[in-house]
Amino acid sequence: MATRYKKGDSDKRPWGMWEVLDTKTDYCVKKITINPKGILSLQLHHHRQEHWVVVQGNIMVTLGDEVFAKKPDDVIFIPCETKHRIENNTDKEAVVIEIQTGENLSEDDIVRFEDKYGRIS
Repeated sequence: MATRYKKGDSDKRPWGMWEVLDTKTDYCVKKITINPKGILSLQLHHHRQEHWVVVQGNIMVTLGDEVFAKKPDDVIFIPCETKHRIENNTDKEAVVIEIQTGENLSEDDIVRFEDKYGRIS
């Protein structure tokens, strides 16, 4: 079984960082901070869906084959099995609140397709 997120978990990444704000059996809430010019890997999840709320900054969101510009108060839904990513093309930090729901709420449920930081094995 995968190691579930715990409240207070956090990790620095080449693009910024994430922190778990709350978690229960059926959901996990994360704060995702994206550095200026940072870009997350193009990825999908087999066992969870995500809801994003942009709370600071302007980002570009890849969802499937489409790319959208998003600003504070915009909401994005990412269904299971859908490729997605966040990119911050600006010179200011961006923050997204991510709510995960599903069967596997862990780092084990990430499949990367593209990563500018070389994290694809």
